[in-house]
Amino acid sequence: METGDVIAHVIEGEITRVKAVFLDDQMQPVNRGRTHPRVIQREHNFQVGKLYNVEDAKTALRDIFLLQLFDNVQVVPRPDERDQSKVQVDIMLRERPVKTAESELEWSIAPGEGGKPDLVSIKPGGSVFFEHRNLDGWGRQLYGSVSTANFLQPQDDLGFKLEYHHPYVLGDGDPDKTGFKTCVFNSRKLSPVFTGGPLMDEVPAVWVDRAGAKATVTQNFTRQSKATASVVVEEVTTRDESGAVVGQGAKQGAGGALSVDGPPTTHSGTGTDRLVFFQGGLTRDTTHFVNGTPVGARDIFNVDQSIGLGSGFPIYNRFTAGCTRFIQLGKESAKTSRPPPVLVAHARGGAVVGNCAAYDAFTLGGPHSCRGYNVGELGASRNFLEYAAEIRVPVPVLNTHAFAFWERCTDLGSSKDVKGNPTEYYRRAGSGSSMGAGIKLGPVRAEYATDGNQANGTAFVRFGERF
Repeated sequence: METGDVIAHVIEGEITRVKAVFLDDQMQPVNRGRTHPRVIQREHNFQVGKLYNVEDAKTALRDIFLLQLFDNVQVVPRPDERDQSKVQVDIMLRERPVKTAESELEWSIAPGEGGKPDLVSIKPGGSVFFEHRNLDGWGRQLYGSVSTANFLQPQDDLGFKLEYHHPYVLGDGDPDKTGFKTCVFNSRKLSPVFTGGPLMDEVPAVWVDRAGAKATVTQNFTRQSKATASVVVEEVTTRDESGAVVGQGAKQGAGGALSVDGPPTTHSGTGTDRLVFFQGGLTRDTTHFVNGTPVGARDIFNVDQSIGLGSGFPIYNRFTAGCTRFIQLGKESAKTSRPPPVLVAHARGGAVVGNCAAYDAFTLGGPHSCRGYNVGELGASRNFLEYAAEIRVPVPVLNTHAFAFWERCTDLGSSKDVKGNPTEYYRRAGSGSSMGAGIKLGPVRAEYATDGNQANGTAFVRFGERF
């Protein structure tokens, strides 16, 4: 400086060592952990001889924590004792318990004879869940769950799922982090296809049982963008409230009598279908969070292709495509963490080509189709189109955002092409629109929506995002 020259001494921070350091419950280092060090190495970009980068540290923190193997992750750069201009990187890890088991028990008491409870009417139900997050120390995972409303007669509604996940199935050097997942399952859900419209009396419920196996290969192009390919073998059975197999839907006729001349519930018409089909999916997601609200673009394409094996030799193609844009309308505040105003534009459509069963028809209405309606309240169709717009504005006091929305969905005149035309049989509209407003409170959305068909208004409290 005395000569007028400014000299800057720059230490680039070349990495000389990268080490995974396992910690005990008191945050003290231990000799080794249960997890193989290569599981950690494949989730970060640090390399000996390369320069230390703060963005690499942020990415490593995120990706290692997403393994769900650790409850504490820290990236600590230290000066090399032999050369202060170089850096040693320690990744501090405290492992979670690898095995978890949970159980819930629920007792239900149904009225016995004369309206009084008796021992026969007491039904013990509940669920059992277990998981192993780290088989053999390589991050392979095993999950299982069993649930029933009556352990004394579990065959009535037993639901189970056993899933195995194998990451990096093509090796540690795979840039797409290709994973393999397989599962066997049995589930029962209330079908929204065989549901009455708003002008109908109560309609007997139809439950759809699915039991089978599925194998999936997933390629991860980025943290959020991926492609999947699956093969599915399943048996689908439709049942009434008592658990008996039903082949047709029903409704109340004149005088309150039950009419069972409704749409066929399965492709075979017997109440049971056996299917083999392929599934494919492609997701392009470039969204990122700006002060807690997503900004960017998301495109999703899914397709199911039956190969004709199964009951009645079903051959069909069923696909959906959707795009959502989160458009930031103003800059975020540099002084506060208030989210910026955002415009959301959304469109989604789909079609079925071939002889797809009614339980796989597209259902219109519901929190993820057109708000203000129940799931399936607008109809069941072979083709559909939905579009929506939502404006989100910050609420300074609560440090969150309020929103107003408008949505519409339509069957494009294809409801009549679903076997038995359940939309007409259950007197549903086939299309509808809604508008409303709400506020986001953490993971909860509190909103009020009015439907454009009946002009009814309803308040909802829902978890998660609409888009």
